Amino acid sequence: MITGSLTLIGAGIAVATGIGAGIGIGVATSGTVQAIARQPELSGKLTGTFLLGCALAESTAIYGLVISLVLLFK
Repeated sequence: MITGSLTLIGAGIAVATGIGAGIGIGVATSGTVQAIARQPELSGKLTGTFLLGCALAESTAIYGLVISLVLLFK
């Protein structure tokens, strides 16, 4: 009984990594928009770097989701 509830708590904590990913993407978006507003001619380079950063930040949320699913359905 205790093991089952601890598994659920662990799965909830693993899913909480999505909060960090959301904050990271928000900060990256803010920085990119400010940089493009200052130097519009660099928008092509900034957009590519921004999308790469968003993909890396989102991958942490996906890893958390996968780990929570593994904990729930092991």
